Amino acid sequence: MAMLTRVERIEAAVPVTVMALDGELDASNYLRLVDDVRQLYADGTRNLLLDLSDLSFIASSGLVALFSVVKVMNGEEPPDPEYGWGAFREVGRGVEQGAVQRAVQLCGAPPSVAEVLQRTGLDRLFVSHPDRESAVASF
Repeated sequence: MAMLTRVERIEAAVPVTVMALDGELDASNYLRLVDDVRQLYADGTRNLLLDLSDLSFIASSGLVALFSVVKVMNGEEPPDPEYGWGAFREVGRGVEQGAVQRAVQLCGAPPSVAEVLQRTGLDRLFVSHPDRESAVASF
């Protein structure tokens, strides 16, 4: 199944860009997600909420994508996808450093996706919220 994205800009206490992911985040589309976030950052987005409510599956490449999104939103270069396992090691190092960042937050992760994030430790990089409303209010 493909993944669709919807982008919405919300004026809260600060401007928040919400990107809703619908479908499966896997090897067939993770680079597109990173490129879309690069464009959002280039266009001035500094507060990004990833709405995972309709994300039905996340593969290991999707985990690299989420880590890459954090790097992009912090003005850094993400891991090179051609680096293969090295990209996963960089994700692991990022998780071990464990600094929760606030530029990219998550909301609505279904139990299956939340479990993958927890098992890999990637959940430690994000502030997560049960729903979009509470997430937007937290920025």
